Amino acid sequence: MVVLAHVAYRSGALADLAALTAAARERGATLVWDLSHSAGAVPVELRAHGVELAVGCTYKYLNGGPGAPAFLYVARERQAALRSPIWGWFGQSDQFAMERAYDPVPGIGRFLAGTPPILDLAAVEEGVKLTAEAGVAALREKSIALGELIVALHDAWLAPLGFELGSPRDPERRGSHVSLRHPDAWPITRALIERAAVLPDFRGPDSIRLGVAPLYTRYVDVWDALDRLRGIVERGEQRDVAAEPARVT
Repeated sequence: MVVLAHVAYRSGALADLAALTAAARERGATLVWDLSHSAGAVPVELRAHGVELAVGCTYKYLNGGPGAPAFLYVARERQAALRSPIWGWFGQSDQFAMERAYDPVPGIGRFLAGTPPILDLAAVEEGVKLTAEAGVAALREKSIALGELIVALHDAWLAPLGFELGSPRDPERRGSHVSLRHPDAWPITRALIERAAVLPDFRGPDSIRLGVAPLYTRYVDVWDALDRLRGIVERGEQRDVAAEPARVT
């Protein structure tokens, strides 16, 4: 069994899900796809490509927000054979029958455990509704356009300042975030957050990750963020912030 990210968390590189799934099947291996950085921004088509197992999160491009629940996908033909190691009352056949041996429900419902977080589920429900209404194909088209704008502004504004593109240049091989590499990536990230109201991620050792959620990120947002990034580095403001690492970036 092999676990692969559909979109690499640092570089944004998009794996060939269909080809790798087919290659694994030919060799008798099972793939578990991590869709955390693709669900809601990149077409996936699990059934069409024969994917049997996948996991992911809803707080990113499905717009559930921090703390939103994760999800599990199991192809119907595999559900009867899988067992959950976590026994919870939401996953048993008679939910309130606590006096007998544990009896899980058939199918994927056995992977439910304790009471789900209701407020978080409500946020996910709205995020998924909006995503479905917009359509993943349209969101992918806008995601590519936003990423291409980042790449173009990087080449024009940031490359002369010592930046390198840390993501695939081909938009068909890139998810919905673009990484920019720089030796001072961490202090630049901190300066962006503290001084420019731009919230990227730092990913070691030298990457500034810019995620664009196509459902609501505007082209002017990308332009302003890259313009502020250019200004901070031109003025050397990254040298004026605390250099020690923070727990969350």
